[in-house]
Amino acid sequence: FAGEYPCNDYDLLSHFNLDELAGPDTKGNDSWGWTDLETNKEYALMGTNKGIVFIDVTDPSNALILGILETATVSSSWRDVKVYDSHAFIVSEATNHGMQVFDLKRLRTVLNPPEIFLPDTHFTEFGRAHNIVINEDSGYAYIVGGSRNAAYGGGPIFVNIQDPLNPVIEGGFSEGGYSHDAQVITYNGPDTEYTGKEILIGSNENEVVIADITDKTNPTIISTISYSNVKYAHQGWFTEDLKYFILGDELDELRLGNMTRSIIFDFTDLDNPVYHFDYLGTTNAIDHNGYVKDNIYYQANYTGGVRMVDISNVANKVFSEVGFFDTYPENNSASFDGVWNVYPYFPSGNIIISDINNGFFVIRKK
Repeated sequence: FAGEYPCNDYDLLSHFNLDELAGPDTKGNDSWGWTDLETNKEYALMGTNKGIVFIDVTDPSNALILGILETATVSSSWRDVKVYDSHAFIVSEATNHGMQVFDLKRLRTVLNPPEIFLPDTHFTEFGRAHNIVINEDSGYAYIVGGSRNAAYGGGPIFVNIQDPLNPVIEGGFSEGGYSHDAQVITYNGPDTEYTGKEILIGSNENEVVIADITDKTNPTIISTISYSNVKYAHQGWFTEDLKYFILGDELDELRLGNMTRSIIFDFTDLDNPVYHFDYLGTTNAIDHNGYVKDNIYYQANYTGGVRMVDISNVANKVFSEVGFFDTYPENNSASFDGVWNVYPYFPSGNIIISDINNGFFVIRKK
């Protein structure tokens, strides 16, 4: 335990509850991080129903809330944020929210924290959206989970953000259907036919869609794949060698009663994706977002907290849990409480967690 929080091989470095983040009636949602390469400082971007809270976590034992960028329109349980070129890009399912752009370098000179920030740009050429995906190699953002009645039917909208304060929509992709979340990469994996291409992997409710979106005026589906007992293909992430893709289905635990299930695909041949195996976790909790760093899969696992899974033996269909930190000690049931997101990419090795009910956490491997 770290205080009241069950854990294995991970220590608690810092915690802010929801009231400390944004006052009464606050709920947590997404999170991301930014490393200032000029100062080597590390900052957390913590999403709430009210906006994005910026936290200096360089010294996590003395973490400092710098301020909040409030929602563009109204409160919403769904907010998502990613970073490109020292700017934060924020979307929400709040009505007509569009995309806020915030220059993170402003965090260097906050004099009287916590401040109320204004965005540097408010981009309003689309309305609400569930998620934003950014390929930092290409300088494109992909707006996903938008209105099914709007352009591209909730499929990805392509936004050129190479000039961060002047975004430009360059097209979209409706053929794959509504996309709840996605990963977009400049491909350098085993399928050499697609080397250098911009590849989108969409988690599209009832299937996974692999698309070549290099030509923004002519995106094309490479292949699609579904799987048994599909309930809601929610979010997924490549292994670092780009041979395998790990998918979370958000509703199978709730509707089928199985333990936390991750579906692993072999994407060695993008034209012919193959189901590889199911990994069942150690609790009944619902999986939400998961990310890979080295050979560890960091799984935001709602009531089960964050689970750390060794995926080094993926070729032999073997995953093994090697650590966890449970920010929601009340239970591990299949309900939508607890951890929304985990961000494991700080150079320091510090990991940030956003919890719907219990706020913001910084943890670190022992």
